[in-house]
Amino acid sequence: MNEHLHKSFEGGVLTLRLTRPEKKNALTRAMYDGLAQGLRVAATHDETRVVIIAGGADFTAGNDLSDFAAVEADKPRPGAAFEFLEEIRAFPKPVVAAVRGVAVGIGTTMLLHCDAVVVAKQARLQMPFARLALVPEGGSSLLLAQRVGTALANWWLMSGEAFSGEEAMRAGLALRA
Repeated sequence: MNEHLHKSFEGGVLTLRLTRPEKKNALTRAMYDGLAQGLRVAATHDETRVVIIAGGADFTAGNDLSDFAAVEADKPRPGAAFEFLEEIRAFPKPVVAAVRGVAVGIGTTMLLHCDAVVVAKQARLQMPFARLALVPEGGSSLLLAQRVGTALANWWLMSGEAFSGEEAMRAGLALRA
């Protein structure tokens, strides 16, 4: 799989765990490729009933920008993050995100593509795209508005303000906190 991605299977549940704690699980292209590959294999594995995507103390601090700056601009194909989100969208079984600690940028966008989100009350979610002069990725501006309403989605996206897991649950982004 990948040195920063641990795969475990028990009782029909495949867990894909991000394991790069020294960088708060900042995602690299290799990690996206491993996540996408894990979903592709699980899609055809009859014993897999559900996939959980999790981190450790932190879900993910978002993209490792130094990793992406080196290569993504030269690729003729869609980026690794897009391909991973497409695998979630097309996945024929439930995908659940289990969030603790931080979920920044793509870490929050990813939740919008999952079938269910379980989040720690103290988790800190953030979509700082406007603060970084970036366009929100993965359809997050549309999907977030569908989940939490236009006013709150606009606020979270335009302000880049962090919000708690408890706020995410109250707004409808997460099922449980």
